[in-house]
Amino acid sequence: MTVFFKTLRNHWKKTTAGICLMTWGGHWLYGKHWISAVSDQADVLFLLGHPFTLASDFAVSGLGPGWFSSRSDNLLRRAACQEAQVFGSQLIPPNAQVKKATVFLNPAACKGKARTLFEKNAAPILHLSGMDVTIVKTDYEGQAKKLLELLENTDVIIVAGGDGTLQEVITGVLRRADEATFSKIPIGFIPLGQTSSLSQTLFAESGNKVQHITDATLAIVKGETVPLDVLQIKISHVREIVQYLSSSDLLHLAQCPQGPSMLSQMGEKEQPVFALTGLRWGSFRDAGVSVSKYWYLGPLKTKVAHFFSTLKEWPQTHQASLTYTGPAERPPSGAEETPPRPSLYRRILRRLASYWVQPQDAPQEMSPEVWKEVQLSTLELSIMTRNSQLDLASKEDFMNICMEPNTVSKGDFITIGSKKVRDPKVRADGTECLQASRCTLLLPEGTGGSFSIDSEEYEAMPVQVKLLPRKLQFFCDPRKREQLLQSMAQ
Repeated sequence: MTVFFKTLRNHWKKTTAGICLMTWGGHWLYGKHWISAVSDQADVLFLLGHPFTLASDFAVSGLGPGWFSSRSDNLLRRAACQEAQVFGSQLIPPNAQVKKATVFLNPAACKGKARTLFEKNAAPILHLSGMDVTIVKTDYEGQAKKLLELLENTDVIIVAGGDGTLQEVITGVLRRADEATFSKIPIGFIPLGQTSSLSQTLFAESGNKVQHITDATLAIVKGETVPLDVLQIKISHVREIVQYLSSSDLLHLAQCPQGPSMLSQMGEKEQPVFALTGLRWGSFRDAGVSVSKYWYLGPLKTKVAHFFSTLKEWPQTHQASLTYTGPAERPPSGAEETPPRPSLYRRILRRLASYWVQPQDAPQEMSPEVWKEVQLSTLELSIMTRNSQLDLASKEDFMNICMEPNTVSKGDFITIGSKKVRDPKVRADGTECLQASRCTLLLPEGTGGSFSIDSEEYEAMPVQVKLLPRKLQFFCDPRKREQLLQSMAQ
């Protein structure tokens, strides 16, 4: 026995590796033979609504929380598939066609995990729901915009990714020549990215990633929609540059090897981009973008990023000129419906009445829009939609323009900035907010930095922003829609 322990001590590396291997093998065998014996009972209890009793029972039996979490994820997937199968088994009329759905999947979202998340949690639900599903995987940034120019004959558009993928898709939809009709196609959003700002608007809160994805997918199957505002952001600097070029300069640019690609990029920048959340420009935004550089600091990375930002020139003032016009009156919900044609008898009476009645004074012309100008000196400027806090009963349509004061101390900057990373709606004390339906932002010559438009980075430059109220229809969780309707009733 002494020789045995001496041998183990002399070969401690092999001994350690052997113990680890035996421990893993024993755990695998234990799980394979014992867990399979109780899995059926676990399924029944969980689906009957007894997860806490089940968890305590398994804890006593020696099962860890990791196994239970994995098992509950499988049960959530199974329950969602069974619910989707109910819709898929419904009969459709003989003259009706199967609903076609086109999915734009960004496999690079969520650090490359989006494809696996989609195939495990969303794809089975969509296929079981009875829809004819076509999956389009994007390979590079901007591809979704180009593919949407060629898209035809679809009843549903589904975006599987994060904020960047969603922005590409809505930009592609609203850049089409037939956007007036194409934009009426409902859009579904399956949140797979690291940033999914619309999730809290469209779906119920959930701390479980699998449940969040399955709820979003089932919302598409159930078909409940809500209207969302869109910001049209037009960058006009390219036109200003081109007007200073002579015809010979443009001809020379087109003939050089890289000329066509340069002109193509200039044309791409000339077209407007569209946003569902909004535009941010300022110090909080810049510090938030740099957080990922300090990943090795763990939970301290956010505060460290904002601390290093304060070591630069302080206060970090952003100056600009803003002109805007106020909110627009929201038309009645049925204003777009065409009234039925009156009967022949009523039309004849109306014609006779208009012939005999004396002509009235010409209608007064509508007063022109009132534009206001503001000179900004702010720590951060944000131009945001109200999609994060929908108000279906509002009588006015507007976007919120918020200017945060440049008198914030360094300590408050770190504290508020750390909160903004988790919730961009957090504001510093003294923030001034305006309501507008359109605005123009002019930057001083030589201004650097970047905008964040729906979490995507764009070069900072003069822009024109226009609100497109209730432009797109998005699928939402019926529970969330019920909450909105109840708030309207109150």
